[in-house]
Amino acid sequence: MESKSNSRRNFLSSVALGAAAGGLSMLANPLHASTIPLAKKELHEAEKWIEKIKGTHRIVYDGSTPHDGFPIAWNWAFYLTNNETGVPDEEITAMTVIRHSAIAFALKSSLWEKYKLGEFFGINDNSTGKPSLRNPMYEPQEGDFPLPPIQGIKDLQARGAMFCVCNLALNVYAGFIAPDAGVDADELYKEFVSGVLPDIQIVPSGVWALGRAQQKGCGYIFAGN
Repeated sequence: MESKSNSRRNFLSSVALGAAAGGLSMLANPLHASTIPLAKKELHEAEKWIEKIKGTHRIVYDGSTPHDGFPIAWNWAFYLTNNETGVPDEEITAMTVIRHSAIAFALKSSLWEKYKLGEFFGINDNSTGKPSLRNPMYEPQEGDFPLPPIQGIKDLQARGAMFCVCNLALNVYAGFIAPDAGVDADELYKEFVSGVLPDIQIVPSGVWALGRAQQKGCGYIFAGN
């Protein structure tokens, strides 16, 4: 029999994907319109942030699911293999759009532990085989990636890589997680916004960022599963 947590994740995946394709009316209950203005400053800065895309080699990764960390690993691979063909970091932009059920990768480890985000999003700690209580993609530890040289978000940012997170997903998932956590959805959304990791840009939606990146000449690669 399917576990309760797996059933819930499958349901949420179906609902959220349906919302992305066909509108948000079905998410009216968990979507708290009153909280949307909280990230207004960040959302207005998103257009300016997009202008940081640079260089002759540009790619955007669609990180819609955790997918064993591939939305981050492939960002690193783009830098590695361009460097191997003589292209310096200054001529490269790899952007990862963290959206849908991958949004935990944009959040501080304190939120992972407090709200059991590893369990909710089905992300295990490779060292224990149990749901992760920390973000393994920001500053990865030994075993978090299959190959030790792979860099995490923090190191990739130092090289010029760009990461953003979907505000719409932060809002929607706050509405889903809040009841089981025994907290107010508006307050949880505020925690999510304040708990976004340094230099990860909050954007109106993941699909907004994917569109803008392609307008700026980035090739598109799906990094979910």
